Amino acid sequence: MSDALVIIPTYNEKENIEAIIRATFNQKKSFHILIVDDNSPDGTAKIVENLISEFKNELFLEKRTGKNGLGTAYIHGFKWALAKKYDYIIEMDADFSHNPKDLVRLYNVCHLDGGDVSVGSRYVNNQVNVVNWDIKRLLLSYFASRYVRIVTRIPLYDTTAGFVCWKRNVLETINLDKIKFVGYAFQIEMKFKAWKHKFNIKEVSVIFTDRDLGDSKMSGNIVSEALFGVIKMRLKGLPK
Repeated sequence: MSDALVIIPTYNEKENIEAIIRATFNQKKSFHILIVDDNSPDGTAKIVENLISEFKNELFLEKRTGKNGLGTAYIHGFKWALAKKYDYIIEMDADFSHNPKDLVRLYNVCHLDGGDVSVGSRYVNNQVNVVNWDIKRLLLSYFASRYVRIVTRIPLYDTTAGFVCWKRNVLETINLDKIKFVGYAFQIEMKFKAWKHKFNIKEVSVIFTDRDLGDSKMSGNIVSEALFGVIKMRLKGLPK
């Protein structure tokens, strides 16, 4: 039984899913994997189902009936992980933008180095570690994180990062049923609430590489939610 679960939300990731699963299981530390699939029409879930017999009691699949947003997929996974008594729960993308080799580093920051939350950061100390993004997307992401830092005063460089390790007590403390946002603002809101609860959040420098296969899930609505959502968090506050 591993003490750490990697949650990977999927929608149309047939090109990447088997490779990311095998790469995760190939790390020096043992991780379990939960795939949360939003009814991918390309057969992503079927590929996972075919692998479950090979990775019994290590690979799990939760199939949802529709495409309901990244945030709700992670909330679903968090609740599943807490019910199964995992001590460390890690968010990771399916497209290799997050390098599975960094999983042990994120885990160790929480397990050994006193972190309650560890964030795989693209922008530690204002250094930019992003590969294969066009300049417009890079500037949008970089300045969005700076904007969030200024508006919320949260002391993090990469507030929108989606490569995150949580200790279980952090997720038990945050009221997951009151999370408001579903896109990139979900990532901001979770970190904001952890910070408000005075948990120790540590950033770990990672290199983010844009996907080679499959389609990006970025949209204008997701960006708008992130930009305007932080103003609501700052001015109104959010239930913990």
